Amino acid sequence: MPSHDVTLEWINGPTRTVAVDADETVLQATERAGGTLPYGCRTGACGTCVGRLLEVDGVTKADDRTGDGRAVDVDDAFTYRRAPRALKPRHQDDGYVLLCIASPRADCRVAVGSQVQSELVDNPWK
Repeated sequence: MPSHDVTLEWINGPTRTVAVDADETVLQATERAGGTLPYGCRTGACGTCVGRLLEVDGVTKADDRTGDGRAVDVDDAFTYRRAPRALKPRHQDDGYVLLCIASPRADCRVAVGSQVQSELVDNPWK
């Protein structure tokens, strides 16, 4: 079964690479590997599991080495099991991805954790 490596990077924290099979989400693969990610609904409705795409197959958004003049984006890296209701189109354009419903289409690096979530919404509990 094909899989892709997804490197999860907590801001100012650890980094972990997880092999994600084609039939599972990043959250499922992380749990299978004994890791944890923040999540709430597992349906793409709450946004707790949000990550920010940093790199796809060695190309960062800043590199723009795709040759066609466009930056790498979430559609290059992930496919969703259902529509990501917690993300607005501008969030997806900015590289945010819901890891509870997303399966990778390529090897990639993703920033994760509460700091990434707070980039989208104010957290009243911190």
